[in-house]
Amino acid sequence: MSELRFDGKVAIVTGAGNGLGKSYALLLGSRGAKVVVNDLGKSVTGDGGDGKNPADLVVDEIKKAGGEAVANYDSVEFGEKIVKTAVDAFGTVDIIVNNAGILRDVSFQKMKDIDWDLIMLVHLKGAYSVTRAAWNIMREKKYGRIINTGSSSGIFGSFGQSNYATAKLGLWGFTQSLAKEGEKRNIRCNCIAPIAGTRMTATVMPAEVIEALKPDYVAPFVAFLAHESVPDNGALYEVGAGYIARQRWQRSAGVQYNPAALTPEAIAAQWDKVGDFSTGATNPESNQEFMEVIMNNLEKQKEAAAKAAPVVASSGLKSEGIFSMMKSYLAQGHGKALVPKVAAVFGFEITKAKG
Repeated sequence: MSELRFDGKVAIVTGAGNGLGKSYALLLGSRGAKVVVNDLGKSVTGDGGDGKNPADLVVDEIKKAGGEAVANYDSVEFGEKIVKTAVDAFGTVDIIVNNAGILRDVSFQKMKDIDWDLIMLVHLKGAYSVTRAAWNIMREKKYGRIINTGSSSGIFGSFGQSNYATAKLGLWGFTQSLAKEGEKRNIRCNCIAPIAGTRMTATVMPAEVIEALKPDYVAPFVAFLAHESVPDNGALYEVGAGYIARQRWQRSAGVQYNPAALTPEAIAAQWDKVGDFSTGATNPESNQEFMEVIMNNLEKQKEAAAKAAPVVASSGLKSEGIFSMMKSYLAQGHGKALVPKVAAVFGFEITKAKG
């Protein structure tokens, strides 16, 4: 296969002065991308830095290898400034790697507001701010590649990281929504949950593990997601030490109770079935699939009720059952509340002909 290159593309990598971000920036720069190396120069907790400018060192390294790069020292909460650096230097933005992050690990009992707020500011607000500032540029040119950085902490939870885990799973929701909104404009957005030996993980991992989990082992996958040929959109991946796997939700078959007779006791009686993944489990990819399950179950209940009810005159049309179910649903509590929210008119041409 020919080398995947980024000639003519402009990439922003946040938090690119060290660790994973640095590896991403160096690899993209070596493959022809013009790189904005963003780094605030702070510590892993978001406090004061060590007086150096890590972004400058990465820029120098890219330039020495024959690439093009500029440094940016703004906080990711000011995404418009970072994007302006890209536009002023290179004219546009094609790729965003939202990598910047900090840690404020503490048990929930001891957590202070600042521990929560700073994590949300850097991870969630930062990713939003940088992406929002570049979004219209990407829409107008009908091209964009966005990689957000989630975490296994967000997927599975982690003791002492309720702030970090919340923000990271929030980025997964952010990713899926942007993937849907940008798809028609050739903007693809994916999310990674990487594991690597960095300043952040050095606080919780032994030195030999840190050495084995090099950031360079994650960078090639990020470059693939940033390339114009990437096939996926709105996906979540675990990646580290050369291992790449896609994550997805799973839904149990569940239990359909009679909503008109639903009680806590009825739920308790079949609770084991609610969480049973052994048979009938599915892997949903949209909220529409949940609504489809609900409507199908309501239709089944309607059919069961119709069999028990007195026989009434029928038109003979198969659609009659569907409209009867719709009428019943819209007359009930949840359905009735939806009626004023529908800003549309649906027209049905009903015939006895096939199709």
